[in-house]
Amino acid sequence: MSDVLLFDGAFGTYYHALHGSAMAPELANLHRKNAVYEIHREYLAAGAQAIKTNTFAANSALSTDSSLLGEIIKNGYETAVLAAGGSERVFADVGPIRSENAAYEYGRITEQFLSLGASNFLFETQQELEPLKASIRRIQAVRRNARIFVSFAVSLDGYTKAGGFYKTLIAEALAAGADYAGMNCICGPAHMLELIQDLDAEDQPLLAMPNSSYPSMVNGRTAYIDNPDYFSDYLVRLYQCGVNVLGGCCGTTPNHIRAAAEKLRAASGIKRLPVRKKAEPLKTAEPKGFLIEDRKMIAAELSPPIDTDMTYLLGAAERLKACGADYITVPDSPLAKPRASSVMTAARIQREIGIETIPHVACRDRNRIALQGELLSGNMEGLRNILALTGDPIPDTARDGNPSVFGFNSFRLMEFVRALNSDLFADSPYRICGVLNLNARNFDVELRRAEEKIRNGATVLFTQPVFTRQNAENLTAARQSLSCMLMAGIMPVASYRNALFLNNEVAGIEVPARILTLLKDKNAEETKEISVGFCRQLIDRVYDSCDGFYLITPLKKLEFTEMLIEYIRGKEQ
Repeated sequence: MSDVLLFDGAFGTYYHALHGSAMAPELANLHRKNAVYEIHREYLAAGAQAIKTNTFAANSALSTDSSLLGEIIKNGYETAVLAAGGSERVFADVGPIRSENAAYEYGRITEQFLSLGASNFLFETQQELEPLKASIRRIQAVRRNARIFVSFAVSLDGYTKAGGFYKTLIAEALAAGADYAGMNCICGPAHMLELIQDLDAEDQPLLAMPNSSYPSMVNGRTAYIDNPDYFSDYLVRLYQCGVNVLGGCCGTTPNHIRAAAEKLRAASGIKRLPVRKKAEPLKTAEPKGFLIEDRKMIAAELSPPIDTDMTYLLGAAERLKACGADYITVPDSPLAKPRASSVMTAARIQREIGIETIPHVACRDRNRIALQGELLSGNMEGLRNILALTGDPIPDTARDGNPSVFGFNSFRLMEFVRALNSDLFADSPYRICGVLNLNARNFDVELRRAEEKIRNGATVLFTQPVFTRQNAENLTAARQSLSCMLMAGIMPVASYRNALFLNNEVAGIEVPARILTLLKDKNAEETKEISVGFCRQLIDRVYDSCDGFYLITPLKKLEFTEMLIEYIRGKEQ
């Protein structure tokens, strides 16, 4: 097998099968060294040419005690080297780290392995590449002869939990300095083969380490199918498709590796199978233009209903369209109050009223699977815009049994949609919109956040409502520094009571004290005159600093929004 490097199989699931699940496998490096040693020896005897250290989860998710983690890594590496009779066949195994300090923690783990003499590294089951880049550069600087392998955990659709697309991640990992890149975990061998067949495998140094099967629950425990013959057949097929680094992940055992070694020896040197012919990849279409020459774009917001009655909403959308609005935006359960789906509401408005819509899509209530399903549904309904945001958290007292999800934040969601635009939505991509907080205490930091959103695919940023002189100055600064379209948020207040509520209970909104004073004790007609008049002044102030206006309708006061649309259109004549 001169053209194949065969790794071992799973450590964690095999350890649990032998010794129970009372202890994390990594802790066995301290308390059951001989058990760790014997598992390594079993895999080597079965024909594995490389083994992974038992350090997959040796990070802050296992323990916040850095000295304890250091001992786990040290003992894990030394036990593997002892079992392999040297370090040449030992790969320092680093699993995924999901934290804001991931890059720092990867660096700390990498430094410890380097201090122990490690030259081979496997960053496995990863969800994204960015936090690894500094560690890859560090290894290359310290070990000229290092071998660096990076492997991503993707679902059968090719996406990681963080929303990265496997083709992009593999290409970027190789460009960043990985010697081999590929996939492990989540997928069984059949689906991993399908993903490999959709790559130009023969032109890339690829690795594949599938699970033995998909898991099931048996008597309350996670179980995998014991299928060495089936599994090894697929490893041979992966090899024939151009994969040179192979191994097993969850559910695999020394028996799986033994069967694979025997079949790969027989297959080694046999002519590779041609990669499945694929249609030419679609070039990602550009969303149709957002701007219209010589006029400001107007997006008016309407909240979805809290029940099943769409009568008011459809009528309101019809009125706003007739008045001159270009888009209707639909928020996603603001303040974490349950409402109809923003995507389905937007689709119905667009279909029945004939005005383009922009649903807000929040990360609060959905994991990646749910988000992708929502985006697929919206795209099928003809939606071509989304406003990606993290979402308002659920209040503390509402969390019992109803936790927020927040698998993504707005930045990750934008990256995810951009990846989908190059794949599933290549011929009908979404325009990605985001939010700019004009009330940020440190607006320089907010501008850097906005620049990251633009890098992640955002082409339009909607601002939170402009109320103060500082808000207007921040918008001007954004206009000067950001390379995207800006929609200035304008929100007339519905009443004195509404203004008090906004000031005291809604983060990011600050109604000036003088407006509060003017609104106090005023009747409905006087309130409308004051509120709309103030908004007209704001429109005049920021008119040259934005590409359009984002009008937020207060408490169904539709006439307020209509008056502002008429004012904006009047300025264009």
